[in-house]
Parts: sequence; structure tokens; C-alpha cells
Amino acid sequence: MEGFTVGNANRFLDTGSLRDSKSLTVEGPSSVGSTSNAEGGKSFADTLKDAVNSVNELQKSSDTFAQNVATGKTDDVAGAMIAAERADIALRVMVQVRNKIIDAYQEVMKMQV
Repeated sequence: MEGFTVGNANRFLDTGSLRDSKSLTVEGPSSVGSTSNAEGGKSFADTLKDAVNSVNELQKSSDTFAQNVATGKTDDVAGAMIAAERADIALRVMVQVRNKIIDAYQEVMKMQV
């Protein structure tokens, strides 16, 4: 399968550009009509990485909270439930955003050149 694979996606996230076997070049944001990184703006890849990292941190803190309740280090069951729900909602939102990104990518790939 050619095109945008998982390996290519990781390379794209790391470098901001992708060159596939069909000589199609996908590059990061251009300076026309967008905020450049010199002005303090972040790229889409950086924003996506930050979002995934924040969801991961919420999951870790929820796990730690639940572990502390289970081992008796704290008796704040309500706080553990709130942390678990926060992590669950963040994960659900991240999955929906991922689905929208995949749908948008598939629509772009269907376009005639």
C-alpha cells in the first residue's frame, strides 16, 4: 500500500514534510496565511503531540489516583472518580478528533488532481 502509511505519518510528524514514491510532496504550513513558528505559533504536529501528551498525563494521574485508593493511601474516592471521568472524557475527545482527521485525509485522497 503506497501513500500515507504509519511510518510515513511518523516521519511527517517528526520532519513536517513527506515525499512519497509518486513524487507528491506534502510539506508543513507555508508562510502565506498562517502563523509562522518564528512568531510563536505552533505547527499542527506540535499541537497534536501536546494534546496526546496531555491525555496521557490525565490517564497516568487517574491510574495513580485509583491505585492510591485501592492500596489505602487515600480515602478520596470522589477525587479518584473525578480523575477517572476526566481521563475518560479526554480520551473520547481525542478519539473523535482522530476520526475527524482520518475522514478529512480520506476526503483529500479522493479528490481528483
